Amino acid sequence: MDVEQPSRVGALLREWRRRRRLSQLELALLADSSARHLSCVETGRARPSRAMVLRLSAALDVPLRERNTLLMAADYAPAYRESSLDDEDMASVRTALDMMLAAHEPYPAVVVDRLWNVLTGNRAMSVLMDGIPPHLLDPRPNVYRLTLHPDGLAGRLANLDEVRALFLERLRRQADANGDAELRALYEEVRDYPAPTGAITPNADARTTTRPSPIQVPLRVRTPMGELSMFGTMATFGAPGDVTLSELAIELFYPLDEFTAKALRALGSGAAG
Repeated sequence: MDVEQPSRVGALLREWRRRRRLSQLELALLADSSARHLSCVETGRARPSRAMVLRLSAALDVPLRERNTLLMAADYAPAYRESSLDDEDMASVRTALDMMLAAHEPYPAVVVDRLWNVLTGNRAMSVLMDGIPPHLLDPRPNVYRLTLHPDGLAGRLANLDEVRALFLERLRRQADANGDAELRALYEEVRDYPAPTGAITPNADARTTTRPSPIQVPLRVRTPMGELSMFGTMATFGAPGDVTLSELAIELFYPLDEFTAKALRALGSGAAG
């Protein structure tokens, strides 16, 4: 290694440290190292050991995919494998996902990857997916495109402005935190979507007469049955050792009022029949 030039791993570690807003001393304390050694690593005057790269990655809360990138930048082999969800070794994961999706019916649930691409969902997702045009479904549906594109769910949202602001802020923060170029590109794409024709923006009077809710921005979807109000929660796998598994998330939707709960149960009964 040319000790006069910053190493690639050093530059990447410095970028992650700045992204996490940590000083060299703060990171060194978290990783059981010294600020002097970390400075030498960042400038290329010292080559970090494999164990040090992994300790720094953990201290910086670097995603597993990027931890592999850091290891390879330091000329080490990746520490985490990246499996296909269809692999035999992932059979228990697929079973768990199927169980979670089925058990959540008649309420919608969907499995997404790190880019919010939809991998699978349960039958109750039809209440959100009905009427979505083919160009938003191929080659793979994406939660942000489905929700914010004017041809997608956006035209049926009673509180589009609120949902759009929440979704864009969430995606921007995720892209900033992970430094993921693909997430950044997705953010810039959906940020520039125009409003759907005929979109309804609630006026101030309508907002003041809305019943108080524990959820600041629910998903309020206009349907032939009436307006359905839902909120979502996210579930992930604990202590993943595989890149694919670490990037999976399950979004579970729940009814926010009894009208929505009854409507979803009625839809579920019809689908089961």
